[in-house]
Parts: sequence; C-alpha cells; structure tokens
Amino acid sequence: MTREELIKEIRTVKDFPIEGILFYDITTLFKNAEALKQLGDTLYEMYKDKGITKVIGIESRGFIMGPILATKLGAGFVTIRKPGKLPADTIEESYEKEYGIDTIQMHRDAITEDDVVLIHDDLLATGGTMKAAIKLVNQLKPKNVLVNFIIELKQLDGRKEFSEETPVDSVLKL
Repeated sequence: MTREELIKEIRTVKDFPIEGILFYDITTLFKNAEALKQLGDTLYEMYKDKGITKVIGIESRGFIMGPILATKLGAGFVTIRKPGKLPADTIEESYEKEYGIDTIQMHRDAITEDDVVLIHDDLLATGGTMKAAIKLVNQLKPKNVLVNFIIELKQLDGRKEFSEETPVDSVLKL
C-alpha cells in the first residue's frame, strides 16, 4: 500500500473527545491486515539502522505499533502510562494538552544510560504529550532519543515544540 492509500484508511470523527476536536481514528488502519503490515514494515525501514535498544509506546495507541516495531528491531518495549497504572517505582511529568492538564508516568528502571530510545505515538498535533514524554525519558539519561508518529498534522505545527537535538519523524503527514 502507498502512503496515500494508508491515509484513505483513516477515519475522522468530529467533536471527539470534546466538541471542536477532529479525531483521527487509526483503528481503521489496524483492522486492515495489509495496512497494519505496511505500517510495521515502513517503521522498521525508518529505524533499522539507528541502534534502537528500546521502543517506548505512549498510552494507549502507542501500545499497538510500538511492540510490533520493537519486535522487528530486536529491541525491548517500554510503556508510558497515565498515573496509577504501573506497579513499581515511577517517575512522572505533567503537561497541558488541547483539552486539559494530564500526567504521564514510566517505571524508573525502564531504560538505562546505555539505551538508544525511540518514543512512539500515534499522532502529532500540538506536541504536548510527546514533549512531556521526552522530558520523562531524559530524566533517565539515555544515549539518544528519537521520536516517531504515525500521523503528523502539519497545520498544527507541533514540530516546533521539539529541540533540534531530538530527531522527529512521521509516517503520514496530513
């Protein structure tokens, strides 16, 4: 499938989760076996030579492609979750998003200073969630941090939130 065909598989939902938000639903990509395989293959090709040792998925849609990519790369998979979901010692970061304040957590022992980390999420809108995730991961001082999204909403210019030291890429740009 081409990137244009993948884009056609995305469902948009008006006024979700609140009025005024146009939600890009990627579950329609995941239910299509050909699209799911293409996403996994595309992500693998983007990162196969980057030395990734850990892929981090952000709750909850980052939990879908993150483990698929980690398996293909021979890397571990780590979760970033909402408070109260992780059973061991955690670190956390709070941030403002389009419709309120949120907090994310990660296990304190999830990554080491020897890790090359790829943080993965489904969508780059304003960049708030990923910016918080980068701050969270950087508390543990990995060798390198890279960032990936399935979809980037170009008109919202979320890329401006990230420093030039953090490589940011996306599979589909809308």
